[in-house]
Amino acid sequence: MLRPHLPRASFKALVSAACCAVLGAGLLASAGTATARETAGSPQAAAGSKVVGYFTEWGVYDRNYHVKNIETSGSADKLTHINYAFGNVQGGKCTMGDAYAATDKAYTADQSVDGVADTWDQELRGNFNQLRKLKKLHPDLKILWSFGGWTWSGGFTEAAKNPAAFAQSCYDLVENSKWADVFDGIDIDWEYPNACGLTCDTSGRAAYKDLMAGLRSKFGADYLITSAIPADASEGGKLDAADYAGAAQYVDWYNPMTYDFFGAWDAQGPTAPHSPLTAYDGIPKAGYNSDATITKLKAMGVPASKLLLGIGFYGRGWTGVTQEKPGGTATGPAAGKYEQGIDDYKELKTKCPATGTVGGTAYAYCGTNWWSYDTPATIAGKMDYKNSQGLGGTFFWELSGDTSNGELIKAIS
Repeated sequence: MLRPHLPRASFKALVSAACCAVLGAGLLASAGTATARETAGSPQAAAGSKVVGYFTEWGVYDRNYHVKNIETSGSADKLTHINYAFGNVQGGKCTMGDAYAATDKAYTADQSVDGVADTWDQELRGNFNQLRKLKKLHPDLKILWSFGGWTWSGGFTEAAKNPAAFAQSCYDLVENSKWADVFDGIDIDWEYPNACGLTCDTSGRAAYKDLMAGLRSKFGADYLITSAIPADASEGGKLDAADYAGAAQYVDWYNPMTYDFFGAWDAQGPTAPHSPLTAYDGIPKAGYNSDATITKLKAMGVPASKLLLGIGFYGRGWTGVTQEKPGGTATGPAAGKYEQGIDDYKELKTKCPATGTVGGTAYAYCGTNWWSYDTPATIAGKMDYKNSQGLGGTFFWELSGDTSNGELIKAIS
């Protein structure tokens, strides 16, 4: 689901910047040599300990969230991996998203991770250079380049026609000599194989497995390959549309998107928490909760150690609501800072504090607005579940939604 991947206002800013950026020479230059990789076959972090956070490329604009904020919030010490979102998929290839934000945006000394300003003539600036500096401070931190997302998944249909060519393009881009030391692998966020997201894909049930096999064949064991996958565990739902069990052999882990189950795209409600851990009496749809997702994937044969529990660092909400308990009617989406019907945890914790819990997550009723989101307390409960299920860890969307002192990531850790 991951609907908040690219809020419309931010997308306009991203497109504007991307149009002005020079995407050109050197993007697919000869690949550099990978170093210090965490390999698919070697011992990794113990089951349950991975903490993977998404960093959004466009967050440097309206959100004013930069790589330095990962450090100053204390989040860098808690993270094991960062997923850099997003690269695009065009013409059957991995391509840049916003090249200006990624490689060219200049940082002053006070904005920079290490307090050193960018110069006009240095080879690499932007987010990639800041991530390089962050890794120097945290040598065990791994960074993956995530491709696709809600807005840019349409390109996977073409990519799936020639997995080997797609994999080669991704390798060439990730391992460009200008930033080869920044990335430790690749994350695929295809929304959704053989199903519908922003657009519909009809590549067939085997296409996703073939794509992931192509990536592993090209990248080999020295790179991390992960993937965000749907969480719809209903009968005949998105998890049944592609061969996720067959593809599991090619990935280091999956990120099942166990959030965005419900939201104000159903403008009249019923109100329901967007990231329930478990089912509850009155839940609008069967199979729309985290436990159902994990249970189904494990039953398919996906190892628990290759499953991370997804947490949203944001809430979803309705307005025109007349009852506090879930299941009420509404008149439309509640107002959000960047987009209707969605807002960051850091905003919601004060403007509409939690008033109750249901299905292992929190909800809040204030005035005629009804929101649902995770709090440190409900995340603690989800971590108990993660441990009891022997899952490989936790991932979350996304870093800028947390408080300036990393309240939610601390609850994960």
